[in-house]
Amino acid sequence: MAKTVYIAGLGLIGASMALGIKRDHPDYEILGYNRSQASRDIALKEGMIDRATDDFASFAPLADIIILSLPIKQTIAFIKELADLDLKEGVIISDAGSTKSAIVDAAEQYLAGKPVRFVGAHPMAGSHKTGAASADVNLFENAYYIFTPSSLTGQDTLEEMKDLLSGLHARFIEIDAKEHDRVTSQISHFPHILASSLMEQTAVYAQEHEMARRFAAGGFRDMTRIAESEPGMWTSILLSNRETILERIEDFKERLDEVGQAISKGDEEQIWNFFNQAREQRQAMEIHKRGGVDSSYDLYVDVPDEEDVILRILELLRGTSLVNIHINEENREDIHGILQISFKNAQDLERAEHLITENTDYTVVIK
Repeated sequence: MAKTVYIAGLGLIGASMALGIKRDHPDYEILGYNRSQASRDIALKEGMIDRATDDFASFAPLADIIILSLPIKQTIAFIKELADLDLKEGVIISDAGSTKSAIVDAAEQYLAGKPVRFVGAHPMAGSHKTGAASADVNLFENAYYIFTPSSLTGQDTLEEMKDLLSGLHARFIEIDAKEHDRVTSQISHFPHILASSLMEQTAVYAQEHEMARRFAAGGFRDMTRIAESEPGMWTSILLSNRETILERIEDFKERLDEVGQAISKGDEEQIWNFFNQAREQRQAMEIHKRGGVDSSYDLYVDVPDEEDVILRILELLRGTSLVNIHINEENREDIHGILQISFKNAQDLERAEHLITENTDYTVVIK
């Protein structure tokens, strides 16, 4: 039976979600809310949604499923507003927030006793691009789509949500909201603090040591990439997961002090173990199985500095879907190849490796 789905927030996540739902459920009606007219117009023009509004409450009573793809504070405000609206009995309400405890707690507070169902959710996918114009039906492919069930969630709720979102081609997983926030504080939230701190430190240092800017490549580039993330979103994330993130900061300070003391004492064995343990631990992590946030597959090609060499490789890859191409031209230290090509799935990666290896004598490395 066809359903009516209401997506509040037509940014990259919400608009891409609409495309994924349309892929497997073309008969579903998708309604969209967005404050800015530009994203509403794009979503309508591109067929992502069927109808749009800038009045959130107006479409809510029509929906069988409501997805709040909004900043955390606005998500909580809309949950509170939904509690006072005349919604369909049994409507499913979900969200797409990067922290879960505050949102799930708000739902259990404001929606308790209402004839609705709620399940927290966090699609762990994203891009440096923003807005409906950047929507991608494959954005969530192979990425984790995390559900954080609450007292307002039943097993039928999860099954309905998984069916609704089947066209996203994501990996569905369930976890407690508080545990979600503990885990993401370590592997997502805290790394953003580190990246921004490193950028700030380097910017100040470069005022007296100008060459620091020029030599910043390789590991520095990779470690600070996420420092370009949207500041408003990250302010909201940190303040909604405050206690856990503060614990991670204190823990890291202790670890920095330990290695600092080892350097001060000239303890060669402790320093070697510090690096070796980190290397072994990273090699053992799931990060190499491509189940996490970015879900891209990287291939590095060590190409000579010759005219048209990159065009030659791209010609070999004609018909293969590329996520990104990066030329590591400033400094070859700590990189696997001067040309870095990212793919969305393992099949395209393997095909590219075969084509380049068979048709050139360039060194190809997969990481």
